[in-house]
Amino acid sequence: MQIVVRLDVMLALRKKTSRDLAAEIGISEQNLSLLKSGKVKGVRFETLARICAALDCQPGDLLEAVPDA
Repeated sequence: MQIVVRLDVMLALRKKTSRDLAAEIGISEQNLSLLKSGKVKGVRFETLARICAALDCQPGDLLEAVPDA
């Protein structure tokens, strides 16, 4: 099973850009881009909480467990 990051979907639904979100939660655009693409091995709960607060969503809206093919 793998975890898929759906941050791009929530950004589109909330009509926010990655740049705006990065500035709002206090991380670099590069780090947010890596998170969005799923190229990170982990994310701090504090960062996840700030993203959820900024996008008015739950962690389950951003992360999805997908069975391996």
